[in-house]
Amino acid sequence: MTRANWGSVTPPLTDLGSRFSPFTRHVRTSKIHFSTAAMLDGDRRQYHPSLEVLGGGLDSYLPVFKTLNRPYDAFPVVGWNRHVETIFASLFRSVPDVRLRRECLRTKDDGAIALDWVAGDDRQLGVESPVLILLPGLTGGSEDSYVRHLLIGARGNGMRVVVFNSRGCGHSPVTTPQFYSASFTEDLRQVVEHVANRYPNANLYAVGWSLGANILVRYLGQESHACPLSGAVSLCNPFNLVIADEDFRKGFNIVYDKALAKALRRIFKNHKLLFEDIGGEFNIPQAAKAKSVREFDEGLTRVSFGFKSVDDYYSNSSSSDSIKHVCIPLLCIQAADDPIAPYRGIPREDIQENPNCLLIVTPKGGHLGWVAGPESPRGAPWTDPVVMDFLQHLERERSQVVASSSGLKTVELCTEALHHMKCG
Repeated sequence: MTRANWGSVTPPLTDLGSRFSPFTRHVRTSKIHFSTAAMLDGDRRQYHPSLEVLGGGLDSYLPVFKTLNRPYDAFPVVGWNRHVETIFASLFRSVPDVRLRRECLRTKDDGAIALDWVAGDDRQLGVESPVLILLPGLTGGSEDSYVRHLLIGARGNGMRVVVFNSRGCGHSPVTTPQFYSASFTEDLRQVVEHVANRYPNANLYAVGWSLGANILVRYLGQESHACPLSGAVSLCNPFNLVIADEDFRKGFNIVYDKALAKALRRIFKNHKLLFEDIGGEFNIPQAAKAKSVREFDEGLTRVSFGFKSVDDYYSNSSSSDSIKHVCIPLLCIQAADDPIAPYRGIPREDIQENPNCLLIVTPKGGHLGWVAGPESPRGAPWTDPVVMDFLQHLERERSQVVASSSGLKTVELCTEALHHMKCG
């Protein structure tokens, strides 16, 4: 299975040759303005001025992070160029060995989703252990290095982890002539419902990368006050797909575009018989021979999900419009030099105005590279401990609320018993 996806792009290394220098100059001269007011107020932890940190939830969430007061130090050479970092992380980051148990979930439209659980968790974890749902990027799955590293980290902190492999990804079956899209949240909705029914006494959390992050944030906005998740994290979210599409077709980004198109064609080829007699506006030959993600989306994706054109699909599938409707704790982490999730597409104003949201922007990182921190260059990305700080804080808060509620209930029962004794 290809490792080329929104979170793990593997273009040929030879393509770096003549294009390396101009892009190095571009990254060095781009004007990214970071906050210089590192915060320190009472017991609150400060954040280093190399980071941009903002959001309506700043006062609530900033104190929980243990590492934000340190400078973001990109790993030498690898972390100095966004393309080198993106490709290095995809090709050379270690892939932890984890035994997974697959569950195939039948969807309401007779499709299939593959859920990969950590083998043995049912014996080792209690039914009330928090559950973390992971959403990989475009064409990604449970075999990707960035997914495996966070899975290991979360599992080591007592969380039950399940990877949601979208239709056709991670070697999952495709049983209907429909894959998935940036706009489609029904599969995620069904996965959350399924997990919640299996573990009704556990708190549920979700982390999404790239296209998976876009789908996750759209879901949070749609569910709004009724969202069953206790918290979520968005990593390298393209947010505004119109802007992302514009940048995706420029300069060196064309290399990523071709790599992703190749990955999509490979998935399509494995299930092309399902589309053999399909009619309507579908352009199956175009999808089968697509040289870019845009061509694939025009021939197949936008038609599958009822959009008039590929531009209509992108403009109505962006998660940037969903931020204002998010009603659960949400941490967004972006890299200022991300070639696939553009800095200018981040919905800062909506994040700033939503008391549930916090944004962290690192000066470097590429696309899901973040080759920095104690485990660099081949270990877990810089983001993993930050994500775990956030999730552990939310779980502690939820546990305290449950404990307080239980204590209050006990007091009420004792008071009621005393009342009956007095009346007797």
